[in-house]
Amino acid sequence: MDLLWWFFWVFVFTAYLMVLFSILGDLFRDHSLSGWWKAVWIIFLIFVPFLTALIYLIARGGSMQKRAIEQAQEMRSQQDAYIRATAGSASATDDIAKAKSLLDSGAITQAEFDALKTKALAG
Repeated sequence: MDLLWWFFWVFVFTAYLMVLFSILGDLFRDHSLSGWWKAVWIIFLIFVPFLTALIYLIARGGSMQKRAIEQAQEMRSQQDAYIRATAGSASATDDIAKAKSLLDSGAITQAEFDALKTKALAG
């Protein structure tokens, strides 16, 4: 029975830490809140942690979710832009490699290879 209680309290403590770090992350993510208000929230989180966490989740929980969604969307758009940028350069590399193999096999001339290379690098 002692082991069961130990697991329960470890779970409760871990859940509390997750909530605490979520609140701290949200505080620093929120640009509409002034530095003084952020400091006040942090001070209360240190001295009255459970009550402050509960009040924060009730008072600012909805906007907390909106900020998390906005951040995820921003990260997704940056990731998509990066993938598009790197996919374009990989495609150009593939096109040049194909043109080089055609040049080596004698299927195209050096002038045609240069034209294909210029086209691949431009587009």
